[in-house]
Amino acid sequence: MIQLSAVNDMNQKEFVLALGTIFENSPWVAEAAWAFRPFQSRSGLHEAMLQMIKDLPEARLHAFYRMHPDLATRLSIGEYSTREQQGAGLDQLSPEEFAEFAAANRHYMEKFGFPFIHAVRGSNKTEIWSALQQRLTHSLEEETKEAMNQIAKITSFRLADLIEG
Repeated sequence: MIQLSAVNDMNQKEFVLALGTIFENSPWVAEAAWAFRPFQSRSGLHEAMLQMIKDLPEARLHAFYRMHPDLATRLSIGEYSTREQQGAGLDQLSPEEFAEFAAANRHYMEKFGFPFIHAVRGSNKTEIWSALQQRLTHSLEEETKEAMNQIAKITSFRLADLIEG
């Protein structure tokens, strides 16, 4: 784990190297947040990083959402996502379950234009499946907000694993 004081003392390159994978395939978030050092707390750092996303125009926000992998994918994904999906048992789906997730993921993508984003830590495949089915009933506006809420949870977990305090 890294001390927050060490994070605050990092130059921009070190900061991006340490935190650039917190937001899926988007090291630019850490790059932009670096300018707001020093951070008084891990939650302050998290809020600064989230603000980079919240300030995006809608088209760029949806493009950012599309940087996230499908859940229960068999494609190569980032280290954090791999561990999180394994922890939820999504790497152990039966062929039938995998096919159901793949079809639901396609339906979700067709409806909203970005993948289903869900903080899977602490959940199992049944809970994730239920959330996916429920969220397919959302409007685009509701789901855009929910995707941001889920990203906030995911990145909070990741920062807590990385930075003390």
